[in-house]
Amino acid sequence: MTVDLLYADPALVDFYDLVNTGDTELRRCLALAGDVQSVLDLGCGTGQLATAFIDRRTVVGVDPAGAMLDVARRRPGGERVEWIEADARTVRLGRKFDLIVLTGHAFQIFLTREDRLAVLATISAHLAPDGHFLFDSRNPTVEAWREWTPERSEEEVRHPRFGMVKGWYDARIGLDGIVTYRTWYEVTATGQTLTAESKIAFPSKEEIAAGIEAAGLVTESWFGDWEGCAWTPASREIIPFGRLR
Repeated sequence: MTVDLLYADPALVDFYDLVNTGDTELRRCLALAGDVQSVLDLGCGTGQLATAFIDRRTVVGVDPAGAMLDVARRRPGGERVEWIEADARTVRLGRKFDLIVLTGHAFQIFLTREDRLAVLATISAHLAPDGHFLFDSRNPTVEAWREWTPERSEEEVRHPRFGMVKGWYDARIGLDGIVTYRTWYEVTATGQTLTAESKIAFPSKEEIAAGIEAAGLVTESWFGDWEGCAWTPASREIIPFGRLR
């Protein structure tokens, strides 16, 4: 994968927590975790979820973006998490975990079927016999990228250093089904613009289910959102929760 400045440029990483709160996602993950003793957060980003798990648990956060991990380490509680800069497709820690999560639609940054199978193999390799996995991917039939236009996506956020900033997206889908989108931030006071181009895939539920089976995993529940609703063809999310087969 090419380097995505959205996660690698410290100036852009500064915006991540401002526009990605994930409160509902976090609450659902904690509820499903129950009393597990160990958690592996693949694609942990800036560590919002990983640090939420630290109470009475061993937590490891893995992410390929050093700039994101720099933020994670500085987060309150970050000193209690083991942070590892690595790729979810290839990392092998030689350890097993009670819960493995891959949230924030990180599954979609893996653009090929082979890459997604590699990530699922990583989950299988690190899952304890009685452990569970949980990840999310946007439902392609909903075509969420149609909302990622400057007109529909524009919003203002207050940045601790830049002050008021206007942000928006501009997306297009290719013939291969890969969505390329550009993130823009414009500082109101100075007109300074920061931008990054990203690519994500939208695998179908059928492909995800086949990959889960190929990795020696089985899904116990399919959720359609982070509120815990059951998946339907009209759901915005595809969220499998399962275990080793």
